[in-house]
Amino acid sequence: MRDFFAEELEALRKRALDRHLREISSAQGPEVVIAGRHFINFSSNDYLGLANDPRLREAAASAIDEFGVGAGASRLISGTQSPHLRLERALAKWKGTEAALCFSSGYAAALGTIPALVTKNDVILLDKLCHASLIDSAKLSGAVLRVFPHNHVGKLESHLEWARREHPGKRVLIITESVFSMDGDLAPLRELVQLKKHFGALLMLDEAHAIGVIGLNGRGLAAAENVSEEVDVQMGTLSKALGASGGYICGSRTLIEWLINRARSFIYSTAPPPAITAAALVAVDFLASPEGEERRLWLWERIRLMQQLLPRTGLEGEDAAARSAIFPLIVGDEKAALDLAAMLQSDGFLVPAIRYPTVAKGAARLRITVTAAHEEAQIEALCETIKRRGC
Repeated sequence: MRDFFAEELEALRKRALDRHLREISSAQGPEVVIAGRHFINFSSNDYLGLANDPRLREAAASAIDEFGVGAGASRLISGTQSPHLRLERALAKWKGTEAALCFSSGYAAALGTIPALVTKNDVILLDKLCHASLIDSAKLSGAVLRVFPHNHVGKLESHLEWARREHPGKRVLIITESVFSMDGDLAPLRELVQLKKHFGALLMLDEAHAIGVIGLNGRGLAAAENVSEEVDVQMGTLSKALGASGGYICGSRTLIEWLINRARSFIYSTAPPPAITAAALVAVDFLASPEGEERRLWLWERIRLMQQLLPRTGLEGEDAAARSAIFPLIVGDEKAALDLAAMLQSDGFLVPAIRYPTVAKGAARLRITVTAAHEEAQIEALCETIKRRGC
């Protein structure tokens, strides 16, 4: 019998598109250990350095003492425990919405929410660079799917006109991200809100890479732009700046009640471990505090330093300030990106290559992320090494 997987894997290798797991034998942080060697880590989404924070660890340990390790059942059976409800109340208060609902992952949040919002003959208008979870969920919903060029407001408007003409009376859902995960740029949110209001559409915003980074107390782009009330569905993650694990949806109370009844990834999944939920609650409380805001501003000092020192950021001129903690170093060729990542690793830096299908073919890159836990000297060393390598 032919080994189809071996043949397909070999085809991936020839295109420099095969992937491998790397074992990290330390906690997440600005430095990690791989095969006994220490590396300066510029690959993590732990933007505020909370993944190994003592306060989160203590909260998780305390929750294990009180609630055990696993939740034991789905939320609608017997898995809803006090930490889940406390976290959801805190998220809603922090985000300024009526209610919130937590999922086991950000992927699960998308997978459950979008098919609950739209169905066959409804319309989804999706930014081309949206995360895979949003793309997969849109396809799963069965709705008519149209993709508009990245951040192209004019094309989105023409799609909305088409939807109103060809699918009158049907629900139209616009989906975008606030910070795009591979480029670090922002959605033109105010313009999208204007369009959604004009055409009577719904707007779903994935704030995964904005939470903890953008806006007062890290509440995200919607809050920073003062349009939270106009965003119908605010999606986010507990596993990046919040240092824990899981995803959430914030919105109206009726939206959350609807998801409890219709989001299949919520209904048919065992509840997240109470320890992780308790740790996430501590992170939310931290972000809402003056100390949390100070940590966020510290992160932005690091972001500005990276922009100042890193070659080829694509940010030029006084008005071209960095918009997020993500810095793409575009290489192009997949093999060349792997070679550059390997060279940096030999110099003691962990910055893995990002290749197709995560990004477009021929758009391979190193995705450098800055955290509040990085020292200035670590950022300076990375940028100097990149310059020395001729990048």
